[in-house]
Amino acid sequence: MSAYVISEVEVRDQAAMEAYRTLAAQTIAQYGGCYLVRGGPAEVVEGGPPAKTIIIVEFPSMARAREWYASPEYAAALKLRQTALERRLLFVEGVIPA
Repeated sequence: MSAYVISEVEVRDQAAMEAYRTLAAQTIAQYGGCYLVRGGPAEVVEGGPPAKTIIIVEFPSMARAREWYASPEYAAALKLRQTALERRLLFVEGVIPA
């Protein structure tokens, strides 16, 4: 069953963000993930606060998403993340297709 990694981010340092984004994308692909949403305009229709930048990545399974996050390859990107952006990160399991 697919799993989704949802990030809500606010950029702190644009140069560090670009370096983080490049490293993260490489590791996501290496672990079988693919971007579904990568920072396009977001509109709040109900509730608040205002939307920040949203990124959604699909992985083949929750186990694979967790493996990616804990991987030595992603560790280098995580070091950059601290300078690059503020983030709220969620892991969500998908549904079994009917």
